[in-house]
Order: sequence, then structure tokens, then C-alpha cells
Amino acid sequence: MKIFSYSASFKKWFTLLFAGLASGVQAQDLQKSVAHIGLVYPLSSNGTHADRYSNSFSLHLLAGVSGAETGFSMAGLGSVVRQDTKGLMVSGLFNTIGGRAQGAQLSGLLNRAQSARATQLAGLLNVVSHETQGVQLAGVTNVAGTGKAVQVAGVGNVSRQSAVQVAGVFNQSEEVHTQVAGLINVAKRVKGVQIGVLNIADSSDYSIGLINLVKNGEKRISLSTDETLTGFLSFRSGGRVLYGLVGLGYNLKQPQQSLYGLEAGLGAHVLVREPYRVSLEAVTVTLTDFKKREYLRNSLRILPSVRFAKQWEFFLGPTINYVDFTRETSDDLRGIYLWSKQGTKHTQGLYLGVTAGLQIIL
Repeated sequence: MKIFSYSASFKKWFTLLFAGLASGVQAQDLQKSVAHIGLVYPLSSNGTHADRYSNSFSLHLLAGVSGAETGFSMAGLGSVVRQDTKGLMVSGLFNTIGGRAQGAQLSGLLNRAQSARATQLAGLLNVVSHETQGVQLAGVTNVAGTGKAVQVAGVGNVSRQSAVQVAGVFNQSEEVHTQVAGLINVAKRVKGVQIGVLNIADSSDYSIGLINLVKNGEKRISLSTDETLTGFLSFRSGGRVLYGLVGLGYNLKQPQQSLYGLEAGLGAHVLVREPYRVSLEAVTVTLTDFKKREYLRNSLRILPSVRFAKQWEFFLGPTINYVDFTRETSDDLRGIYLWSKQGTKHTQGLYLGVTAGLQIIL
């Protein structure tokens, strides 16, 4: 008498697995089971019909299949659930849920659900296709649909809607409150803050980065100089309030030293009364001849400005600066000292200066 076909059983196993990865399943009535114990599907207490049972407790040495889970589920390799889960799921490699996940999913590689109100922790990837609430923590990437999820990933986060995204490299969302990335943030609508080297958005008032490409924001190219006669060609970009700046320069006061400059910083428009406005900038400037001469300056700038001819703006304002330079660098690359200290190799000081420039608004 034929008990069951191994080939048919494993074919069903792979069908359940990849069906769970691809899309949700329609809800159906399930039989209740207090405990589901097994080795690998279908070698378990629920046998070949394991996907027709809702279990309060599941434990599989390798991998298991069920219709639903309402308590605790653990598998050495992975678990496939056709409908919904409540409670805690723990697997060595993967958890896939064809319906809604509630509670927590922990896996070495992958957690997958159609919708979730849960905490997902995976070594590689968390994926939720539709509504997502709760927390996703992944070693590499989180993917979510709509909702108010908090996503934290080692590499990147992707969603249609999220509350918070934190990643080592990139974040991407259509609508988000806060994005923090080591490199790049991309969004359509940002309600809160973007923090990254490069921020891209259709709408974002508070982008904190060196380059901020905001569709309804502002981009400016400027030529400026200061008390050290260092000329800078700079790019300022950002939203309605915050912006970033980067620039390249050359010192004209001591042309024999051939000091090349780089500036980077953040700014904020603190008072706007068209055509006038006042901006604050925190900027780091470095000058070097790529040999022995090194000059570092941290500046706080107060920059009143006036716009004319629609796209042009002139700015002029005082600065307070902390400077540190090597003894090979000339001491006259400064303004009026408030305090100074000369060491054997470096000179430090705090002084007042001025910055002026002309910029075009793109």
C-alpha cells in the first residue's frame, strides 16, 4: 500500500515556499492544532496536510509548513506559513508568511510577509509587500510597502512609505518622515529631516547634507572671498530652511605658497524678508600646498544678503573663526585675533573676519 509519494511531497514543499515568496494566499478555514512537531515537511505530526492547520506551537528540526501560527514557531532552517502569524517565529535561514505577520520574526537570512505589524530581524533581508508597521532590522536591506515602519539596515532601505529610515549607504522612499544615510537619501516627500552626504527629494525643508537636490528648493553657485583673500567657487543647495555647501578655492594673498582650498558646511535661512534675508553658516575650510603647509579653519558666518535682477544675490557679513595652521604657513592668513597660542609645530587662534560674495540662483 502506498503511504505517500516523496516526489509529490517535496514538489508541494517547493510550491508552498515560492508561492509564499511571490504573493499572498486567500484565507481558508483551518483546523486547530496545539502542537506541530517534525523533522522537515511532510515528516511531521500534521503530515502532508500541514498547510491546513493553525498551530499554537511549532518546532521543526529542519523546516516546517503550516496554515497559520498563533504562538511560537521555531525551525532549524526555515518556516513557510500560508496565512497569518501571531507571536514569535525563529528560523536559522528564512521565514515566509503568505498573509499578515504580528509579533516578531527572527531569521539568519530572510523574513518575508505580505503585511506586517511586527518586528523583523534578519541577517540579510526583510521584505513586506504591503502595509508595514513596526520595526525592520536587517544586515543588508529592508523592503516595505506603505505604513509607519522604522527601517534600520546595514546597506539600504526601500519603501513606498515609512516613518524612519536609517542605513549605512542609502534610503529610498516615496513618502517618509526621517531619513539618515551614510551616503544618499532619495524621496518624493519628506515631512521631517534628511541627513546624508547627498539628499534628493521633491519636497524637503530640512535636508542636512553637502549636496541637497530638492525639486522645490534652491540651488546657487557663488564666487566669494574673505579676510585671507582666499577665493572660492561654491555650490549651495537645499530646501526652504536648511542647505549644504561645498566649494573649491585658491589663496590670492600668498601666491608664492600656492595654497589650494576646500570648503564644506551647512547653512540655514533664519530670517527672510524678500528681497532680503539673513543666513547662518557653519563651515570648515582647509588650505594646503600638498606638501608641508596646512591650514584648517572652522567658521561661523552671519550673512545678510540682498537679491536683485531676479536671480542674483549679494552677501556680506562677519565671521568668527577658529584656526589651526603649521608653522610653515604664513601667520597673516587671519583677521583680528581674540585669542592665540603658538606651539612648536602649530599655531591656534580665535579671530574675527568677514566674508563677501556674489551668487546666482539657478
